[in-house]
Amino acid sequence: MTSPEPAHARISVIGAGPGGLTCARILQQRGIAVTVYDRDSGPGARNQGGTLDLHADNGQIALREAGLLDEFFKLARPEGQEMRKMDSSGTVTFHHVPETDELFKPEIDRGQLRTLLLDSLHPGTVHWGRALDAVSGPADGPRQLSCADGTTIETDLVIGADGASSRVRPAVSPAVPEYTGVSFLEAWFSDVENRHPDLAELVGSGSAGAADGDRGLFAQRNSGDHIRVYVIRRAPVDWLARSGLTTDDTDGIRGLLLEEYAHWSPRMRQMITTNDGPYVDRPLFALPVPHTWEHNPTVTLLGDAAHLMPPLGVGVNLAMLDASELALALADAATVDDAIRVYEKTMLPRSIEMAKVLEGGAEHLLSADVPEHF
Repeated sequence: MTSPEPAHARISVIGAGPGGLTCARILQQRGIAVTVYDRDSGPGARNQGGTLDLHADNGQIALREAGLLDEFFKLARPEGQEMRKMDSSGTVTFHHVPETDELFKPEIDRGQLRTLLLDSLHPGTVHWGRALDAVSGPADGPRQLSCADGTTIETDLVIGADGASSRVRPAVSPAVPEYTGVSFLEAWFSDVENRHPDLAELVGSGSAGAADGDRGLFAQRNSGDHIRVYVIRRAPVDWLARSGLTTDDTDGIRGLLLEEYAHWSPRMRQMITTNDGPYVDRPLFALPVPHTWEHNPTVTLLGDAAHLMPPLGVGVNLAMLDASELALALADAATVDDAIRVYEKTMLPRSIEMAKVLEGGAEHLLSADVPEHF
């Protein structure tokens, strides 16, 4: 099959996260039709997670190409760039207070960013409740998308923007994410100025973190008077089952954590004793380094589907930069095949270089000597 012109191709983006939606937005701005498929039943089906810092040299570039940078700055929190590094007693060892006009990496809630992108798309662009099972069909197309609800969709280009557990990735690569040995437990705090004033003062307007070499705590101020805390531990991936616990056993998990953090100060331990509601278990996975694949004229990947790395501040930024570059390549190329070649020629070396820098980086989250830029 001859590779079609992008303007006449059936383009399917799998995943309505920041990367997939950014790609769709830029394609539509340039007159190219696109459909996004997402497994969620709707935009409000689940909590979208914590706060993100969008960097001037990648995430903000993508938003500028999408024509949404001004809208982003209306929502963003420049004060969220404040960063406090502490020890286990709560003593501040490093403190960055952003300048009044500092906009290198302002924070925005993931849900706010997703809504901004969703609202910028043509009505009906996103098809909800379409959980992809597999990609089939000949490498030169057309491809078939088999969904969990029995739907089969024929398409000329599949863009895998479906994250760590990508169902598109197997169409181009046998690689699977590997457990890093480090796990997050997410804890939520609401109405913090009234209900958790000590924690609010400890964290400030941005983020605060501490580690002792074996375990850590990292807190992020979110909008709406919320704080999210990540309890960071080296643990087996099935540590909950081994401990005879489930995620619903908040008191049991809290008791275990209090034992592990017994030598930390009460001021720091409030991050694991006063949270509102249950913990969320988030083991950290990463793709092997380097991760690459043979060129395919009908399938490509972006974001975590392409280069899952430890969560050290680059994930969403690289995903959105990938999305922008892929969309622009499709807008400028004569064929879909040509566009994928142009995109991957830049994306793959960049992601491999960054993955090498961050390889083993999950351990940095536990280090008392972690560099401030992490």
